[in-house]
Amino acid sequence: MANDEVILTKEGLAQLQAELDDLKYVKRKELAARIKLAISYGDLKENSEYHSAKNDQSFMETRILILDKMLKKARVIEEDSLDLSKASIGLTVILNDIEFSEKIEYKIVGTEEADVAENKISYESPLGKELLGKGVGSIISVNAPMGVIKYELLEIRAN
Repeated sequence: MANDEVILTKEGLAQLQAELDDLKYVKRKELAARIKLAISYGDLKENSEYHSAKNDQSFMETRILILDKMLKKARVIEEDSLDLSKASIGLTVILNDIEFSEKIEYKIVGTEEADVAENKISYESPLGKELLGKGVGSIISVNAPMGVIKYELLEIRAN
């Protein structure tokens, strides 16, 4: 992750902070109880419950460190002050897939909060890169494994 800033929307910042809080204040206690219980079973060399809990603890502590670093380097996009004439991080775009005449809606977000299942695409994704700075009516071409996909940018809005 080097020294790069982490670009987030307010919603993305809140989600990462909630995850961090849950890990620090809920999951740590639950895991400590699991470890304590596993220790009570005796011989740690062959205690699979203990080794499993310690492994989970290692993953959790690593995630906590990653989240801490991301939040320290976060730059939050103020969505209410964005220019709606151009696609940018924090805005929602409605596209028309030219080949299939299908409307698709995406919110352009930072890399850490991208989730295609929730129609949130990273500004660093091929489509996100092509959209940035484009206005309504623009035709966007994106190279995909199945070939070039062309979209028309129909609408840009906040939220």
